Amino acid sequence: MLGRKPSFAVLFDMDGTLIDSEPYWMASEQALAAEHEGTWTHEDGLGIVGMSLDQSSQVLKDRANIPLETHEIVNRLTNEVQSKLARVIPWRPGAKELLLDLKKHNVKTALVTMSLHRMAQQVVDAIPFDSFDVIVAGDDVSRGKPHPEPYEKAAALLGFAPKDCIAFEDSSTGLASAEAAGTYAIGIPNVIPIPEKDGRILWTTLEGVSYKQLRKLIK
Repeated sequence: MLGRKPSFAVLFDMDGTLIDSEPYWMASEQALAAEHEGTWTHEDGLGIVGMSLDQSSQVLKDRANIPLETHEIVNRLTNEVQSKLARVIPWRPGAKELLLDLKKHNVKTALVTMSLHRMAQQVVDAIPFDSFDVIVAGDDVSRGKPHPEPYEKAAALLGFAPKDCIAFEDSSTGLASAEAAGTYAIGIPNVIPIPEKDGRILWTTLEGVSYKQLRKLIK
């Protein structure tokens, strides 16, 4: 689409925001714990949503007494989730439609995730249109969410100030990262609630959200 260059960029979290992959992660975590005769409940899985893979894998290792190194757990879980994604990518309501609308209007976009870059790239490669300009993954930063580095880096790579970026997140940890970076951060709760607080923006869904609506948010 021709026209003036959009004055804002949009940053998407991946797991739980763009795609509904949290059930894949939880199933893989439970299977790994059971393999080593450890216990890992659904509530345990919910407790690590939004953490970096290194952090969440360390919690899994400690709680379920898994005799593997953290990096081995990270790779094992990632391989299993990637295998599931190769069969079905479960999109979150409205996410792909919004992404397509943004690209039709030449809006710069970034995928900002704590999953490994190879998994994020797999998801991007499966999208049937030119979707993301930048990927910032867990292994692309030294400090993961809730530190602002992932969102600060994504904004810089796109050539935008964080204040001119809209960020979508489904977890408290991720939303805290986007807020700390100075983006216009919007929480879209999925498998776990996001606490309300002064100044925090929470929406129920991305369904029906459009470029026209988002461009009014950034002054």
